Amino acid sequence: MAAAAASISAARSASPTVARFKDALRRHPTAIFGAVVLLAMIAIALAAPWLGTVDPQAMSPVRRLRDPWGEYWFGTDMLGRDVYSRVIYGARVSLTVGIAVAILSTLVGLAIGLVTGFVRWADAIVMRVMDGLMSIPSVLLAIALMALTRASLENVVFAITVSEIPRVVRLVRSLVLGLREQPFVEAATAAGTGVARTLVRHILPNTVAPLLVQGTYIFASAMITEAILSFIGAGTPLNIPSWGNIMAEARSLFQLKPWLILIPGAFLSLTVLAVNLLGDGLRDALDPRLARRM
Repeated sequence: MAAAAASISAARSASPTVARFKDALRRHPTAIFGAVVLLAMIAIALAAPWLGTVDPQAMSPVRRLRDPWGEYWFGTDMLGRDVYSRVIYGARVSLTVGIAVAILSTLVGLAIGLVTGFVRWADAIVMRVMDGLMSIPSVLLAIALMALTRASLENVVFAITVSEIPRVVRLVRSLVLGLREQPFVEAATAAGTGVARTLVRHILPNTVAPLLVQGTYIFASAMITEAILSFIGAGTPLNIPSWGNIMAEARSLFQLKPWLILIPGAFLSLTVLAVNLLGDGLRDALDPRLARRM
């Protein structure tokens, strides 16, 4: 009986959160659309070796600039490479960069933001560095960092991550500044709880929901930044098919063969739109203030 009562109590305590989440998704079907499209893009990226018709780097002068919807679904580029296969494999690059940057910048920014928001002497030092980084547009900062390194996927992830960390730090710091004045944090401090334990046990759980929403926006921003870097020649190497590289190589043929840019651009736009719609749905579902207001 005690176990049954405990399970019923747990279910009742969890049901408002679950119900609020379901209601938010029901009110925002666009979030479901975004999640479905994003999952479809991830499935396409994972199944690229099976979905791709030929090697994305295979060149053939005899099949240069074929129009789409014929033998080659998306046509061929100026080197005779299959655009369909290159776009499918390009999804791997964009999604890898987006996911990696979102995870890394969130983890690093969370650690720095927790410390700067709770430890007053560290706040004055670290935040001046973050303000300096934020004064530089993220794309320009990423370009400057890529200019100091060689072109590779790892360096692209590093450059974009550095440009996104200050925004996460400011978000976490603002949350911690409000939470550290709450009675439960003051009680833990008065009871002699250490700084690390207070941060992990009392403050960290209250930052998860905003960070999930922020992570989706970083995900979308990182994919756009990677495409910009690749388009101007400062991103991934040309031997790695990415949506930015595909559009960059076809820019001189835009007036003659516009589909060489429009097709990968459509995939990039649709993926970014899906991530942003999912982020809006998560924000409405996880923010209790919005739920009460609606």
